[in-house]
Amino acid sequence: MLLVNDRTMFAIIISFITVLAGLIIVKGSQSSIHRKGKKLLKPPNTLPILGNAIIFLQARHKLFHWFAECQRQHGFRTLEISVPTLPPGVVINAPENLEFVLKHDDIFTKGEFFKSRSWDLFGNGIINVDGPLWKTQRKAALRFFSNSSLKTLVDVHLPIFVGETKSQLRKAAAEKRVIDLEAIFMDFTTRLMGKLAYDIDMDSSSTFFKSFDLASGAIGERFQNPLWRITEPLFNARLRRALSEVKDFGASIVATTLEKWEYRLLHGQPSVPKPAVNTDSGATQPDGYLINALIDNFKDPRLIADSALNFLSAGRDTTAQSLTWTFYLLMRHPHTIPKILTELSHLPTPPPPPPAPSPTPSSNPSTPQTTRSPPLLTSSTIQPTHLPYTHAVFYESLRLYPPVPFEIKQCSSATTLPDGTFLPKDAVVVWCPWAMGRSRDIWGEDVDIFKPERWLEDIIADEVYGGGGGIEGSVGGNKHESKEGKGVRLVPRSPFEFPVFNGGPRACMGKKMAELQAVYVIANLVREFAFEEVGEAVGGEGEEGGNGGNGGDGDGGDGGNGGNSDGRKGELKERISRNSLTLPMEGGLPCYVKRRRRV
Repeated sequence: MLLVNDRTMFAIIISFITVLAGLIIVKGSQSSIHRKGKKLLKPPNTLPILGNAIIFLQARHKLFHWFAECQRQHGFRTLEISVPTLPPGVVINAPENLEFVLKHDDIFTKGEFFKSRSWDLFGNGIINVDGPLWKTQRKAALRFFSNSSLKTLVDVHLPIFVGETKSQLRKAAAEKRVIDLEAIFMDFTTRLMGKLAYDIDMDSSSTFFKSFDLASGAIGERFQNPLWRITEPLFNARLRRALSEVKDFGASIVATTLEKWEYRLLHGQPSVPKPAVNTDSGATQPDGYLINALIDNFKDPRLIADSALNFLSAGRDTTAQSLTWTFYLLMRHPHTIPKILTELSHLPTPPPPPPAPSPTPSSNPSTPQTTRSPPLLTSSTIQPTHLPYTHAVFYESLRLYPPVPFEIKQCSSATTLPDGTFLPKDAVVVWCPWAMGRSRDIWGEDVDIFKPERWLEDIIADEVYGGGGGIEGSVGGNKHESKEGKGVRLVPRSPFEFPVFNGGPRACMGKKMAELQAVYVIANLVREFAFEEVGEAVGGEGEEGGNGGNGGDGDGGDGGNGGNSDGRKGELKERISRNSLTLPMEGGLPCYVKRRRRV
């Protein structure tokens, strides 16, 4: 008896074969893509007539590995892909080609190929549009990602929301129960985005988010299944209900905000409340600023709802998933933990408070005089200048597990790539950040190793404090000749080698916000908690704890991406992603959590 997934695959293949003959007659087998008059190389496993259709029907995580294999076999060479019923296309791996694509967004657009598949979920939101509609949404959101907003995020909101997350973890540690760390992070980013962007209390366990996750997986399958219009109505009736719930939620965000506007205007108040000022940090930014800015710029409630849902997905899903993969890698590579803790111990401390006044006859000398110190982690201290290694850990995780692992653009007109590849109008251009993050041509022969140090470089002593000689090693466990622990600095990579945050005119507006959130969370949680992964052992069945926690006190060997290391007790199977437009972890990230002895 066939399982649901097997029946779906069977139906796809049968449908494909049934219509194939007619499609070939209509479409023909010739492609006008060429390089200097010669045909391009084909990727591995390309079949006659079917081209790469069978490859694209694989589970998504297997498809990413196929892209990585293409890159390793052919390096930066552009490869031609073909799937009957779809436009001709290429896979690009060379940074210079990707730079050309990203910088010429007037030529390489979302296109009909992308929009027709993602329309039901993203509508006219910023993820799914080009031209003036994209520019207006981007302009409306710019202030939400401004320096003032980031300061408010770190100094006002993160202490509250991360504090609530730490309370959840303390309770789990006391009860010695298994938690799903991905669910914890999803809850954190949901509540945070709900408050900051929409001034709404959001719950990640609500029907909306379950429906959104289901829809995201189904929309992702559309990009792999050339006959989705035939198979989807037969096998995915749940999708229609999920999409309806998603749209209803978007409409409710707009309606709730408009009700608040009407109430304030009725009572003689401004439609957008004045921001509360945090007197300690000077941070200012009103809650719900993003939705107010969208309403201020657009009149169509459906467009506002689409835009709001797009920003919610970008701000919630990608950050939570990135944190999940980061802590997964930290658990698999516990030797990195002491380096983070050492770096945190070198954070600059605030100046000592003034001495307390001498007791007066009216004061009670038995009552201790206390002064609360500023928080250790602030918008100033979590910058790369103070926490380069922690930032490098996050970047290295993004390299191996990019939250958007697969990108597509379509040519609005004929053009030629820098390597001489001619692309006709409507040709599809594909690149895979997952594969580019595993490129030996970009990252070197140790590309499979989780190595935050690849993002760092030593600072000579003159740069640190005017002395002589170099600084030894890297952050954590090595020598530091600067009193502030500044021995290394973060070295960013070109967005065309590391396209996790996109590049060119459509570079991610939320890049800095995501980085600061992630580093703040990593620093806070690593400082107080140790995590021990629970999973299936390699070569065995059932679940067990793995790696002895990510914190014992930092013992552990180095390993490959996902933990393919040698000689480690309780080695667990590599975790994979589930089908989605982004990169959620299959089965979540179950683990035990315990409090550290020294906080």
